[in-house]
Amino acid sequence: MARPFHYGGQAVIEGVMMLGRKGLAITVRQPDGKLNTIRQPLARIYRGRLRETPFSRGLISLGETMVLGTRALLRSAEIAAAEEGEEKINPALLGGTVVIAFGFAVVLFFLVPLLATRFLIDPFIDSALLSVTLEGLVRIGIFVAYIRLIGLMPDIRRVFAYHGAEHKTINAYESGTPLEVEAVRNHPTAHPRCGTSFIVIVLIIAILVFALIDVALGRPPLWIRMLSRIALIPVIAAIGYEIMKFGAGHIKNTLVRIIIAPGLMLQSLTTREPDDGQIEAAISALNEVIAIDENRESAVDTQQAAGDETGEEVPASL
Repeated sequence: MARPFHYGGQAVIEGVMMLGRKGLAITVRQPDGKLNTIRQPLARIYRGRLRETPFSRGLISLGETMVLGTRALLRSAEIAAAEEGEEKINPALLGGTVVIAFGFAVVLFFLVPLLATRFLIDPFIDSALLSVTLEGLVRIGIFVAYIRLIGLMPDIRRVFAYHGAEHKTINAYESGTPLEVEAVRNHPTAHPRCGTSFIVIVLIIAILVFALIDVALGRPPLWIRMLSRIALIPVIAAIGYEIMKFGAGHIKNTLVRIIIAPGLMLQSLTTREPDDGQIEAAISALNEVIAIDENRESAVDTQQAAGDETGEEVPASL
């Protein structure tokens, strides 16, 4: 018997992307108010055996977020702005965007907390364990402040509303609720497999892993600490993914609920209550990706979104 598949996705510009076993679907609200749905088969790396192998699947999931997520954001921005041009996104633009985004995250959430602790706190304390713990708290504080600040932007608030619509739709599907706007609306905007929860878990694990390194090496030189913060990101991400996956599969366990509570609470900053149109977009994307997995034709009327076509086929290669 096949294992149950956990659908997921992310909010994009004026829409939602959903990921399935075999493909992804992006549904975007066009300027004329109609929905444009794009289907894309997944490359082999995202659906092979490694995708189900413990620890390696966490790294592949990270790659999905960085590559597929960035591609979906760029494509959705084109559709939402009704831009004309090539369907295929320039690989150099995609690669550059991913590198810049990853580099920014590493500097802001890993190096800045380390440097702040090293020069502002370490001169007054002798304990390596206390230093790493305070560094971790600074890291969490920066992350929360960053989310709060970007949440003040009107465009980001709309993305957060689509994020809420994505969660409501996934929650409805997993509870067996019909994928209809009125039924989906009643579900919560928080979900235990959310990327926000994943980041919270990663930030907490980072404290433990970096503490082991710094204590074992007796408060090593700054350059070694900086190198460890960067080099261990994949390890921390892989461990974090396994913890999140275990938690999502044992959500009724009291201890698990306590562990994942901080991530669920922080989702109040990254999700907003969606309107019916945003929920409709999320339902459309999920129905479409389910149709891909079941080898069915488009789940939407191919004449609905833009006269002759609803959307377009996007090449599987990235």
